[in-house]
Amino acid sequence: MEEALNLKSFLQWAADLGISDTPLTSTPQSDSCLGHSLFLSNFPDAGGRGLAAARDIRKGELILKVPNGALMTSQSLMISDEVLSIVVKKHPSLSSTQILAVALLNEVNKGKSSRWWPYLKHFPRSYDTLVDFGKFEIQALQIDDAIWAAQKASLKAEAEWKEASVLMHDLKLKPQLLTLKAWVWASGSISSRTMHISWDEAGCLCPVGDFFNYAAPGEETSNSEDQVAGKAFSLQEDRMLKSATDLAAAHRLIDAGYEEDVSSYCFYARRNYQKGEQVLLSYGTYTNLELLQHYGFLLTDNLNDKAFIPLEPDMYSLCSWENELLYIQPDGKPSFALLSTVRLWAVPQKKRRSLLHLVYSGNRLSTHNEVAAMRWLAKKCRTTLDILPTTAEEDGKLLIILDKFQDIHQLVEIEEMPPPLASELCAFMESKDMLSEDIYVLSSVARRSIERWKLAIQWRHHYKKILCNCIIHCTEVINEIISSKDSEYEEIFIKPIFK
Repeated sequence: MEEALNLKSFLQWAADLGISDTPLTSTPQSDSCLGHSLFLSNFPDAGGRGLAAARDIRKGELILKVPNGALMTSQSLMISDEVLSIVVKKHPSLSSTQILAVALLNEVNKGKSSRWWPYLKHFPRSYDTLVDFGKFEIQALQIDDAIWAAQKASLKAEAEWKEASVLMHDLKLKPQLLTLKAWVWASGSISSRTMHISWDEAGCLCPVGDFFNYAAPGEETSNSEDQVAGKAFSLQEDRMLKSATDLAAAHRLIDAGYEEDVSSYCFYARRNYQKGEQVLLSYGTYTNLELLQHYGFLLTDNLNDKAFIPLEPDMYSLCSWENELLYIQPDGKPSFALLSTVRLWAVPQKKRRSLLHLVYSGNRLSTHNEVAAMRWLAKKCRTTLDILPTTAEEDGKLLIILDKFQDIHQLVEIEEMPPPLASELCAFMESKDMLSEDIYVLSSVARRSIERWKLAIQWRHHYKKILCNCIIHCTEVINEIISSKDSEYEEIFIKPIFK
């Protein structure tokens, strides 16, 4: 009941600020900012609390408008708080994100006297971004790149907190708001809830607008490079194409943004919606690791996901591709850049320069070369999978075990689990001091830890599935080549340099 009253109070507060889902009217028609186009609802299997269509909505319709005065930015917070403005000017080395984090904690410090209190009350008390992961959850990611990303996020947050500590002490914030834990909360709020504005790199906090849940871009804006493969282009032409493609994609992905002519943040329907359906917002193109790092969730089917595998040291210098372009797609196919690099590496060193232009054309160099490239990729994926503590199948089983435990508090006996899973479960319980406790009566902290552990397992599970898909793809290509009578590429006399 109290939560419902708080929510009603918040929606009325938002309406008073001019936030409206009735774009044609300049003033709210009721004591709520919602009801004409949108309403709040719960979607347990699709992001939790979100916004649903209050009517049938057509693609491109303006469905929510948040005026400038309702946006929380470091600039607006300093304008309304002279003390904050004066103190911030004494610390010119701080980034805009650090300033917004301090300003956010400063508003929390004011409590009910803050103008933003009705809004702040609805912020989560904690997040599940990588910076919130403990040591166990970080190691549970298993893959070096992901572990390093989480460790780097933690080190960055701690360094920024230390840099901003003097400013926070100058503001005389309450002791609990001076801690690293409070700083991580503020950083998580900014990372997961802010929206882009041109005048501040930290972005803005947008009341009501941040209720939209995420929808990944569709296939037309995925990372697949199949459309590029097969086209001949020089390195210079490739850079021009990549730049133009990025620019076009950026425009396609935007279904919300700040519009100067109406001094408001405007949200548009990205597709047609039927009444009651969840209305989603595309934040942009992200891999699952990036979603986990910035927003604290990941997607089961993410067309924009990528899996990186360790390459031979000299591979990185063979072509001019940037390292982030050398990846495997969710369907198991290597990216155009990765496939080109492996094809060239399979060529004898003395012949590489003369065949470089053919590699960039996207065509096979020869059947022998293609088989060698596919064998190398499959072997590298298999080697990468073999050294990991658990398999994709075991990860899937562990997720089922944890889901079952959370739903009906029934945990499979450790003796009945595969050894790797039993070992990981015991390690988790030990890391949370749960070995001597009743595991069926978990604290909120322990439950949160389980959620983050599950996210780590889900991420590594998806990663392993991509590598498994790559092995399947490479095997299919090899079998197709071997069984084919087509000798179209046989005139090129390249021999494989590995088996």
